Amino acid sequence: MENVRRYRALASLCRQQAAYRPQQSWQLLGQAERWEHLAAAELEASFRARNAMMDGEAKIESRQATTTAAA
Repeated sequence: MENVRRYRALASLCRQQAAYRPQQSWQLLGQAERWEHLAAAELEASFRARNAMMDGEAKIESRQATTTAAA
């Protein structure tokens, strides 16, 4: 999650610089878009990992409950 904050901060800096540098604004806005894309990808990966971990724990608990009920 720390990376997401960093990526979004860099995107914000690029947008601010674009306001002060009209000649380079298209390039800076492109960089801002790239940083936002990386932030979104990082968030998605984090949620996928968390969901996979929760699914794994749920399966373990389900197996334990089945084993306990069978005994």
